[in-house]
Amino acid sequence: MPAAPEDLFACLDRLGVPHRTVTHPPLFTVEESRALRGTIPGGHTKNLFLKDKRGTLFLVVALEDAVIDLKGLHRRLDAGRFSFGSAELLQEALGVMPGSVTPFAAINDTGGRVTVVLDEPMLAYDPLNCHPLVNTMTTAIAPGDLVRFLRHTGHEPRLATVSGGSPDGSGERPD
Repeated sequence: MPAAPEDLFACLDRLGVPHRTVTHPPLFTVEESRALRGTIPGGHTKNLFLKDKRGTLFLVVALEDAVIDLKGLHRRLDAGRFSFGSAELLQEALGVMPGSVTPFAAINDTGGRVTVVLDEPMLAYDPLNCHPLVNTMTTAIAPGDLVRFLRHTGHEPRLATVSGGSPDGSGERPD
């Protein structure tokens, strides 16, 4: 049985991680999030659940307005070409439904199937705002505490710049 938000909050409390959560209507897209969140401060995240051609699963977490070149992302992460993971695979691997994808879902990946990638530029924002396993709430957490939570779940987060520019750092985006 996947963890519920209450299980996540209890885990954060056991770790001594400060967090605060706001309840709101269901949000499915970044656009809906912008319209309904009001004045929740900090960086707001988006999440991409991806599967490479080798079958490796990735959860890429970035700021909501980050531009990510999906065609070239595999080069940045030294992976096979990516496609989006299906809703069924998402539920199986991370225990959440589409619209509720979040780095907090690592709590459900007890087998360590998913590589969590954090876009480094987002770590400059404090707090970071993520769904707590459901899309009817937003939870604020410090970036260092998010990293600590991920490590606690057995997921050493991969810190990489996956937004903007090209993998060679030239600033040019591949075609």
